[in-house]
Amino acid sequence: MARKSGVAAPRISLTEPADLEPWTPGVGDVLTGDRIDGKRIDVLDLVGERLPDLELEECVVGTLRADGTDLRGFRIRDTVVEVLDAPVLRAQSGAWREVRIAGGRIGSAELYDSSFSAVEFVGMKLGFVNLRASVLTDVVFRDCVIDEVDIADARLQRVAFPGSTIREVAGANTRIEDVDLRGADLDRVERLDGLRGATIGGEQLVTLAPLLAAQAGYRVE
Repeated sequence: MARKSGVAAPRISLTEPADLEPWTPGVGDVLTGDRIDGKRIDVLDLVGERLPDLELEECVVGTLRADGTDLRGFRIRDTVVEVLDAPVLRAQSGAWREVRIAGGRIGSAELYDSSFSAVEFVGMKLGFVNLRASVLTDVVFRDCVIDEVDIADARLQRVAFPGSTIREVAGANTRIEDVDLRGADLDRVERLDGLRGATIGGEQLVTLAPLLAAQAGYRVE
């Protein structure tokens, strides 16, 4: 059997929704289990709300504020969020499909047991991100700063990090296929064991040699 060569790139073809109805939600306009469809929203402020099973489909959101919001079971599809502001994001057991998050910051994100398909995160500052037992297929982290990610028991297929800075990726029993780190800045990485099986470049190997030797139990003198 011929050995597979090369790394398959993420397949993302999101087209920004058009012909949307402008909507300015007020207090109490968004409720648990609501489905928001076909809207253009300048500011969607959900801070501190309890909104499990909320759905967002074919929308463009200027700023999504979700600090401390209960978004368990959050489903977002065919949607562009220009800025996501969520120092604490609680959106476990969700489903993201054909989504672009074009900027913003997440301090601590509970996104475990979720699915991400054809999702792009751009220019974001990501603190601690819990992706345990999640499935990421065709996902790009572009020009992001990533402090710490936990991907224990997760599955990653066609995931790339072009222009992103990564500090720590941890996790056991992670399944990796076509994960590309060649465009990432790994100069300050402290831990990368969660991405064993990913593809790196020759120059990155030189940078990572001391870290890889330490993880393997070698002493370099």
